[in-house]
Amino acid sequence: MKAVGYQQPLAVTEQGSLLDIELPRPDASGRDILVKIEAVSVNPVDTKIRRGVKPSEGEFKVLGWDAVGVVESVGNEVSLFSPGDKVWYAGAIDRPGTNMEYHLVDERIVAKMPTTLNYNEAAALPLTSITAWELLFDRLKIANTQTGTLMIIGAAGGVGSILIQLAKQLTKLTVIASASRPETKKWVKSLGADYVIDHSQSLITELQAQGFSDVNYIASLTHTADHLSDIASVISPQGHLALIDDPEEFNIMPFKTKSVSIHWELMFTRSLFETDDIIEQHNLLTRVAKLVDSGTIKTTALENFGKINACNLIKAHTLLESGKSTGKIILSGFD
Repeated sequence: MKAVGYQQPLAVTEQGSLLDIELPRPDASGRDILVKIEAVSVNPVDTKIRRGVKPSEGEFKVLGWDAVGVVESVGNEVSLFSPGDKVWYAGAIDRPGTNMEYHLVDERIVAKMPTTLNYNEAAALPLTSITAWELLFDRLKIANTQTGTLMIIGAAGGVGSILIQLAKQLTKLTVIASASRPETKKWVKSLGADYVIDHSQSLITELQAQGFSDVNYIASLTHTADHLSDIASVISPQGHLALIDDPEEFNIMPFKTKSVSIHWELMFTRSLFETDDIIEQHNLLTRVAKLVDSGTIKTTALENFGKINACNLIKAHTLLESGKSTGKIILSGFD
């Protein structure tokens, strides 16, 4: 079967950073289902792993953790799906990725895709929806009736684009979204952000200009290290900070006097450790599919880069690494 992978962690500009390859088609067993991949989207985690993780000698590493497709076959312990079901999911970071024609995945982190979206539209949502949902409801433990202020730093990306929608549709929070370019400011406003500030400027002065001296909740989605001092300054006493990126240093001491709670969100945790509640990712994606089909949540797919191949994936990685992408990049089908 066709796939895209690499053997050496390289810069995206180097030859061999991603390669078109052929791999054996896998077989489903146990709780795994085999999915014929119809469309995928690209996430920052793809670029991080490509740059930093070396596969075993002589092996190829296949990236991709967002997919929609059709169930081809099921393992002997599968109870949630049957061949022919149209599904969506975000995969597991310790298993081969979705940039391949046929992909094995544990049924407990899969759900049936929304019926109102096509494959391309649906492929944008699984990983970012899981991340945003877990950050908001599992880490920050926001209730549906929760009031207060939520500031989202880097809100125009994939996770932020869903987080704005979930916060606006499922809570009573006032959402303050940060974006730095005219097109990204327009995008986050279209998703429902109550206020838009510019994270290329001081967060303190930007918030003050909108009439806020502090905020109760902060979701820092990118460049947390660059904003840490401002975050410590504007977060409310007994406030809550959640982040998803990887700052090289994180000094927690500035948050002590305010008794701030700090949370990390990694949507791969449940699958990586096969936690007792791993089925919650199936349940979560099922709920998101219903929100999409009811018109409550809309797709964040903004750019389609064509077929799933090395050339197009390199283009997608390049755009993501530029920091200038908005929403999600989609690829669909194989040559």
